[in-house]
Amino acid sequence: MSVLVVGGAGYIGSHAVRALLKDGEDVVILDNLQTGHVESIPQDVRFYEGDLRDRTFVKEVFAKEAITDVLHFAANSLVGESMTDPLAYYDNNVFGTQVLLETMRDAGVKRIVFSSTAATYGDQTRMPIDETALTNPTNTYGATKLAMESMIRWCDQAHDIRSVALRYFNVAGAIATGEIGEDHDPETHLIPIVLQVANGQRDAITVFGDDYATEDGTCIRDYIHVQDLVDAHLLALRYLREGGASDVFNLGTENGLSVLEIIEAARRVTGHNIPVRLGERRSGDPAKLIASSDKARRILGWTPTRSNVETILTDAWNWHATHPFGYQAKEVRR
Repeated sequence: MSVLVVGGAGYIGSHAVRALLKDGEDVVILDNLQTGHVESIPQDVRFYEGDLRDRTFVKEVFAKEAITDVLHFAANSLVGESMTDPLAYYDNNVFGTQVLLETMRDAGVKRIVFSSTAATYGDQTRMPIDETALTNPTNTYGATKLAMESMIRWCDQAHDIRSVALRYFNVAGAIATGEIGEDHDPETHLIPIVLQVANGQRDAITVFGDDYATEDGTCIRDYIHVQDLVDAHLLALRYLREGGASDVFNLGTENGLSVLEIIEAARRVTGHNIPVRLGERRSGDPAKLIASSDKARRILGWTPTRSNVETILTDAWNWHATHPFGYQAKEVRR
């Protein structure tokens, strides 16, 4: 009886793998290593390298392994790239999920926890955002995640594949031991970029727009620690195993921080000056996203414990300061 972690070599997926192992689960990883890192995979975990869109490959994995549950993290997730190449995002994210669901149906696998996103909501005027809010993505990435949610939900009605979709907000931090962390190439997430400036790897952090309808004019986001996030995935898996109905849950802290507030907090944690440059707004960026996580707390029993900004930045800094070039040595980085 195994849990398949699709995208298990990626940033969030690799943290989920370790949490599952700690919980005594037998784990199988499927990843094409497009953005994941083989170095993040524990030696005692069975790993299949290949593309989720390859039906033959995915069916072979399910045939070889006694998979009973799926955690699905695999997706392209760059907002800007999704706006300039939307078809690639529909191909990878939506079609890849279709192949996964077809294979689950044929193999009789009935439970999936899906990594969704707050980008499904788009711009909202009422904060914090709860699960009853209208979904109206402002970028292709969010639109593909919403399409994936819809496909998974219809598979419950047609094929009795029960699901939990976790719409989370801005994920950051790293495992407290510092053995794995966030390593994207190129890096687009705010906190690692800020820490790269503190590490001397960038001259400054570019703030994309200071004229949003927020107190300091910069975008506000709800930041959640990656370990709190994977705790919610394990609770969602338990919920489905205990017979819970398909549902959608937000994951966040109900506390928004602006870009400038994150930069100032990073200065305090790292002790480094972090110069700022002003850039133009990016297409598809909502001004404010803050989650209501009341439903996840009530139904899943989820209680985040590490999602204050100081802990997030301290754990992230521990990873970035000791792994300035991520999983690979400087000379082999591209």
